[in-house]
Amino acid sequence: MGKTIIDSLKLNRQTLRLIALLIIHCSLVINYSFAQSPYALKTGREVTLLGAGAVALGASVALSHTIDPLTQTEINALNPNDINAFDRKAVYRWSTTADRLSDVTLVGNVALAGLLTVGTKPMRQDIKTVAVMYLETILLASGIERTIKGVTQRTRPYVYNPAAPLDEKLTRDARESFFSGHATNAFATAVFTSEVFRHYFPHSKLKPVVWIGSLGLASATAVLRYEGGLHYPTDLLAGAAFGSLVGWGIPKLHEVKDKTKLGRRLDIQPWSNGPANGIYMRLAMFSR
Repeated sequence: MGKTIIDSLKLNRQTLRLIALLIIHCSLVINYSFAQSPYALKTGREVTLLGAGAVALGASVALSHTIDPLTQTEINALNPNDINAFDRKAVYRWSTTADRLSDVTLVGNVALAGLLTVGTKPMRQDIKTVAVMYLETILLASGIERTIKGVTQRTRPYVYNPAAPLDEKLTRDARESFFSGHATNAFATAVFTSEVFRHYFPHSKLKPVVWIGSLGLASATAVLRYEGGLHYPTDLLAGAAFGSLVGWGIPKLHEVKDKTKLGRRLDIQPWSNGPANGIYMRLAMFSR
């Protein structure tokens, strides 16, 4: 009889251990399932932002068709000394290789944003919110940047460079230098990616890596546009500043202001004081 009771106690303790392990596992799942996005979408706001971006992009397309390409006579009359000293050295740059590489680094930045979204569970489960915010970022950044190009109609640096082919200089695009679209989109993507990652993973040690990696790619894009003879330093600085502002502003606009609404935490843990075993549960509000 005594042996049966001891065996039964041993079995109960083993069962309790298994139950405790199961509860710990379930608590981790529950903790995650209770968590919500650090961002919130609102129909009216999203329609307004997407609409504004679409209108700006449409206006930029219309303006681009009003640009009259330079004639050969006008090109021959261009004088590099008419350009301010800070920008002047850009006219001596021309490289089709740098031009193509700038596309690669820009795509790499976008790919990094996509990989982080798909490759991390919190962002992947919230992919609709991240995707909508990124679309708003790119539409607004590109639309406004391209509209300003159509208004300013600044001649690109390579137009002054005898090494650049004439057919490149006779296009509408040759008068769309200010400000850089590549720099705008690259820095908008870099700051957006880093900010969003920071909010989803506030305690991650990878935050500096994401910032350095994304901004490094964006900076490489800007440098390559300069080396390609496609932009002046002021074009690139303006694009970087404006893109960074939009990339920071869109996530900030969607950020949940009341952090207590981000989720609840159900904490379930086993306890033991020697002869007795059990579990306790605690439901607490938390912020991510």
